[in-house]
Amino acid sequence: MNQLKFTYQPPQALERMLLALAGIGVLAWVAGLVIAPERAWASLLMVSFWLAATGLAGSFFVGLQYACGAGWAVAFRRVPEAMTAALPVGAAGLFLVFLVHPDLYPWMVHPGESTGFHAFWLSRPFFLVRAVAYFAIWLAFSAVLIRNSRRQDEDGDLLHTRRNIRASVVYMFVFALTFWLASVDWIMSLEPEWTSTIFGIYSFSGMFVAGLATIILLVLWLKRSEPLRDFVNDEHLHDLGKLLFAFSTFWMYIFFSQYMLIWYANITEESVYYILRQQGVLGVLFVANVVLNWGVPFLILLSSAAKRTPAVLASMAVLVLVGRWLDLYLMVMPPVMQGKVALPWLEFGMMLGVMALFVLAFLAWFRRVPQTPLRDPLLAQSLGYHN
Repeated sequence: MNQLKFTYQPPQALERMLLALAGIGVLAWVAGLVIAPERAWASLLMVSFWLAATGLAGSFFVGLQYACGAGWAVAFRRVPEAMTAALPVGAAGLFLVFLVHPDLYPWMVHPGESTGFHAFWLSRPFFLVRAVAYFAIWLAFSAVLIRNSRRQDEDGDLLHTRRNIRASVVYMFVFALTFWLASVDWIMSLEPEWTSTIFGIYSFSGMFVAGLATIILLVLWLKRSEPLRDFVNDEHLHDLGKLLFAFSTFWMYIFFSQYMLIWYANITEESVYYILRQQGVLGVLFVANVVLNWGVPFLILLSSAAKRTPAVLASMAVLVLVGRWLDLYLMVMPPVMQGKVALPWLEFGMMLGVMALFVLAFLAWFRRVPQTPLRDPLLAQSLGYHN
């Protein structure tokens, strides 16, 4: 039990390196503001949405485990809990865009072009109110789940687990609605003439598969570097691999459903979205998006042995994260860049900085708590997990 009370202290050299990478991201954005300001603001929107979505993926994973009564992931539950530290950081970046440079959204530049409910929904005051409400809801539910988990470390009271189960059931429904609307508000409305009724599900599938990839990489890192070495076994990795495989395929299903319906209907207002993204270099990136997010992970993770092999699982997680970056790039950048593709030094530099910022936020939370829930009633089941 003494081992369970160990809290992780990351090497100072690692923290210095992460701070340097975060600084590179800031410098890339500042340089972008001078050289290509519109592109720099669009990049900030993209990386901030990624950061917030990654934090949300951790929160959703924790809530899903409680709602389903699952015990297998308790041993490494501190990892997705710590990922929620990225949520307020991502919120700060998004609100910086919303408040300082709302011109990314055409309907804010020309507000008089909409009428009726459309004009009411796409109005800047209501847009900001909704954004505040989304984050308030996500942060509140995340805080409740984590607070009860930490209190159980102290007193071992089963009441905390029961409270989290009840809160998580509500959270799953609330999350589904709010993340759907947030994705439409922040990403789809960049092109207000284009609509897709399943865009919210598409955004969720990308968010969660990237979140799973992040959890896998963090668990493998912490297992190798010591904190989770005695608590995570091959069966945990196998189940994480199965989830990555399943949600990668789910992402592809939604991607194809959206694309096929728009292609078959061939309505100008809808097809223009994909026409823009299938021209020239963007067309190559469009195909690469499918290959990275689904094609390669599907073929490799079909094997049960691959899902138990840390090196293979880590490489597939990295591949999915690169695919997620590309997916977000194709959502955000084409309308801003008017279909042109430039050398992505700005986007790459900012993404590198934001990833470093994410790890710093993660470590700032993770180092303050025991690395595994000490008195969770399902901890023993998780430590001896076998399927």
